[in-house]
Amino acid sequence: MSSDFEGYEQDFAVLTAEITNKIARVPRLPPDEKKQMVANVEKQLEEAKELLEQMDLEVREIPPQSRGMYSSRMRSYKQEMGKLETDFKRSRIAYSDEVRNELLGDDGNSSENQRAHLLDNTERLERSSRRLEAGYQIAVETEQIGQEMLENLSHDREKIQRARERLRETDANLGKSSRVLTGMLRRIIQNRILVVILAIILVITILTAITFSVRRR
Repeated sequence: MSSDFEGYEQDFAVLTAEITNKIARVPRLPPDEKKQMVANVEKQLEEAKELLEQMDLEVREIPPQSRGMYSSRMRSYKQEMGKLETDFKRSRIAYSDEVRNELLGDDGNSSENQRAHLLDNTERLERSSRRLEAGYQIAVETEQIGQEMLENLSHDREKIQRARERLRETDANLGKSSRVLTGMLRRIIQNRILVVILAIILVITILTAITFSVRRR
């Protein structure tokens, strides 16, 4: 399942890179090419949304104990998707302003070039900030997962120690029970031997008495 997620992830990375490149090119294209490029970007944005939906479905099938890292990556991708849509809206606004400025003259073109340059710089800064934030979130979640694993290992060790102590107590009780049973069996055997000896003595006594009685007669 994780291989499917990684495949969607690679497709998303390639697609968003293409979209970013095309959005940056929109303000600098001739009017006819700009219109076609805008339509192309809109189509690719829809494809990117569909990829995000597929990735989200894959993450839901991951076991809860392993889902944290993938959920963090999904949040980062959704933020990037929102940023692309915002940049595309700005690019379309710049495109509309540029068409108007072309009708007004060269001053409009110069102003639009400055705006496009500012938009490019802002986009780079925001992308860098977003990547740093995503990296920080992944580091925090990885640390939390590590702490949870250590706590689980500590609980498991305590359970194992308690089980060992119960086994020792059981062994000790079994030893005591075995000794008691052995003593009881020994006493029973001794009592039976004593009964047999007494019975033999009694028989011998009776036979002796009978013998003396017969001889006197």
